[in-house]
Amino acid sequence: MARVTRPRPALLAATGVLCMLGAGCGNDIELARSDPNYRGAVLFNERCSGCHTLPAAGSQGSKPAREVGGGERTNGPNFSTRKETREDVLFAIRNGGFSGAIMPANIVVGEDAAAVADFVSKYAGKGSSAPVEGRPAPPSSGG
Repeated sequence: MARVTRPRPALLAATGVLCMLGAGCGNDIELARSDPNYRGAVLFNERCSGCHTLPAAGSQGSKPAREVGGGERTNGPNFSTRKETREDVLFAIRNGGFSGAIMPANIVVGEDAAAVADFVSKYAGKGSSAPVEGRPAPPSSGG
């Protein structure tokens, strides 16, 4: 009698996630491999492009400004128009964004987080010189 093997749910879920990551939400990374921020661009593309737009990383995860009024809750800031400092990027990475409501905390850690922060702080906001109004400021680290 022939034995029928059914796929395991965990295996199916993992395969689905890999397919989504492979499909990507953007284009090619614009930086040369020799650019010191290339690693940060790759990490941003792999970990952040589903919700954030930043052309230098080939990511288009944010909805266009004309569509932001409704739709997905996971629409992250568009970094093609929003400038960020290295410190603010590290704060957001460690704390799940500025609201702590949607973005997973520690999506990258250690040297990977530093590489993403360096990349975002250098390439974000090329279309604007100011951060988005109304975003809560990170708490001060003073005592």
